[in-house]
Amino acid sequence: MPTPPAPETVAVRVWDLPTRLFHWVLAAAIVGSVVTGKVGGGAIVWHFRLGYLVMGLLLFRLLWGLVGGHWSRFASFVYAPGTVIAYLRGSASPGRHLDVGHSPLGAFSVFALLGFLIVQVSTGLVADDEIANQGPLNRFVTSATAGSATHWHKDYGQWILITLVVLHIAAIAFYLLARGRNLVAPMVGGDKMLPAGTPSSRDGARERLVAAVLAAAAAGVVTWVVRLGG
Repeated sequence: MPTPPAPETVAVRVWDLPTRLFHWVLAAAIVGSVVTGKVGGGAIVWHFRLGYLVMGLLLFRLLWGLVGGHWSRFASFVYAPGTVIAYLRGSASPGRHLDVGHSPLGAFSVFALLGFLIVQVSTGLVADDEIANQGPLNRFVTSATAGSATHWHKDYGQWILITLVVLHIAAIAFYLLARGRNLVAPMVGGDKMLPAGTPSSRDGARERLVAAVLAAAAAGVVTWVVRLGG
């Protein structure tokens, strides 16, 4: 029996520019926040600034997950348990496109990281090191709550964040070395070589303008929260 021809592949826009910018700026902000938190002293000012940046990025991503490019929308990578099981067994239908954007495992890591970062930012906003630094919302909580938040933010939260970063890098290396899938290149250029007919993400001037408006709105919210601290 002759071997069937390989399906024609074309460049498909998977990650729109706003998503790519979010990803790389968030990565830099997380690394910077960990470093400045470890250094302490005068660097703590930048720790706060980077924390505010992370907060704005998270607000933007939550909004972009509703109206962004096809593969950036939460609806494209919220999977039913049966779909996850089929994916793990290798019996998922190719027509589901489970490996185009975030795979079921990738989706789990994305939601876990976003949820954790929301907790980490929230605890930072009410933290108090009892020396010279307080989060802008510290005055709205009790000293006991501030103490618990500070303990989480500086201890458990910090090490969980470092662990998540290491696991993320390890997963990228695993896919590249074990499965021959480069996850970094599409997050830089935006495109993947995929079978013709694979849905693509819109990434034109209109989408980028919407993203800019959402980013400005997120920045406005962050500015308002920071000013609540007086």
